[in-house]
This record gives sequence, structure tokens and C-alpha cells, in this order.
Amino acid sequence: MSTANVTDSGADAYIDSSSIQSALRQGERPSQPSGLSASLSFAWRALLKIKHVPMQLFDVSAFPIMFVLLFTYLFGGALAGSTGDYLQQLLPAIVVMNVSFITMYTGMAINSDIHKGVFDRFRSLPIWRPAVLVGMLMADSLRYLMAAVVMLVVGIVLGFRPDGGPIGVVAAVGMLLVFAFSLSWVWTAMGLRLKTPESVMQMSMTVLFPLTFASNVFVDPDTMPGWVQAFVANNPITHVATASRELMHGAVDSPALLWVLGWSLGLVLVFAPLTMRAYHAER
Repeated sequence: MSTANVTDSGADAYIDSSSIQSALRQGERPSQPSGLSASLSFAWRALLKIKHVPMQLFDVSAFPIMFVLLFTYLFGGALAGSTGDYLQQLLPAIVVMNVSFITMYTGMAINSDIHKGVFDRFRSLPIWRPAVLVGMLMADSLRYLMAAVVMLVVGIVLGFRPDGGPIGVVAAVGMLLVFAFSLSWVWTAMGLRLKTPESVMQMSMTVLFPLTFASNVFVDPDTMPGWVQAFVANNPITHVATASRELMHGAVDSPALLWVLGWSLGLVLVFAPLTMRAYHAER
């Protein structure tokens, strides 16, 4: 009796594999998403974080306004004789400075996701591997645009009048977004290698502070010592600030724009492969 019961129970427990597949099959298997589709999905994920943590918008709203007001009214009279004249030269460059600082948050966000274990699950998905990183960079590009628009609106209210008109302003912002997207790859690579988000911020600030302040953002480099002028002349932030001024004021008469495109291409060619190598590596 007991043997029969065990045999019957075993027979009842056996299920043919075709029956399992039939039960699990709800329809046609969805096709693998394209690289663009996957990147947009991760970009949307990054934007949804702002919905739940609105303080993330602080660095693209309050900080840009503070930068414009403080530097215009603290230094304008001393450096240019009037705040109005100084604003015409300051605003195109200080937009570059502020957006460059914001790029560091890309690496910090990636580092935070890594320590939460999210990236381990992303790596196991059947998607285009760079989509996770590209999507986050795309979302951050929207934040860069928001910061630039906020500063331009504040500047126009204060009296900024770009001689290049709307076309020049749009061209300058577009050029800045290209550079910021490229610069973000640097901090992305650091975010994948360093231990904590705080260490990413410290490293990026160590790089960005001399680049932004030892440039032509605030003062004319001709007033600086010769060795400082040599650094400023080869500083990528100087090239971006110069190109931004020229585009907004409708007078592109230097190779600064070509330098910006060259810097952008170089940063991507160097740091994008390093980022992907770190992304594929075991942590």
C-alpha cells in the first residue's frame, strides 16, 4: 500500500517540460530593445528620481541664480567699472562654469547606484550594455540645459543683451551641452572606480576648481603672470567660455569653437572606453 502510494504520488508530481513551457508562454517573446530605446528608458529612470527627491533641482535652480547675482554685483564695479558692462562678458562664461560643476553629479549618482547593488542587476539584463550609462548622461544633459536656461533668464532680467540674438544663444547652449556631455564621461569613469560618492565629489572638485577659476571666466588673462597665462590659454574651460561669448555676441573670430569640439571628441574617445571597461569589470 505504501509503495503504491509513493509511486502514484511520484507520477502525479511529474510534469512534462512542454506543459511547463505552454503554461509560461503568454504570447510571443518580446524583441530585444534597441540601444536608443534602452538608453531612453534609463534616462527616464534618472528623471523619475527628481520627482521623488526634488532637492536634486537645487543645483540647477538656486545655485545658478546665486552665481549670477553674487559675481555680477560683487566684482562688476571693480573689474569693469559697472555691473551692466561686466554682465555682458560674465554671463556667457559663468554659464559654462556652473554647468561644468554640475557634471560631477553624474559620477556621484552612478557610484551611489553601484553601492546599492542596482548595477549588478543592470549588467544581467539582455540590453545594449552602454545603455545604462548613456541613459544617465542623457538625463543629466537635461539638467545642464535647465541650469543654462535659468542663468540666461536671470541675466536677461538683470540687463544681459546678447548681440548674436536668439540664434547665437541657442548655438552657445548647444555647444556647451556637447562639452558637458563629454566632460561627464570623466566623472562617470571615476564613479565606477572610486569607493564612495564623497570621494568622487572631492576628486572632481580638485580638478574643476583650478580649471574654472584659472581661466578667463572672471578676468582678462592679460592681467595675469606669464606662467599663469600659459595655463589659461590651454585650459578647456577658457576655450568653452570664449566660444560661448563669441556665439552669444555674434562675433566668432577665434579658433575657440574648434578647440571645444576637439576637447569634446578627445574626452569621449579617452574616457568612454575607460568607463565601459570599468563597467564590465567585476567589483
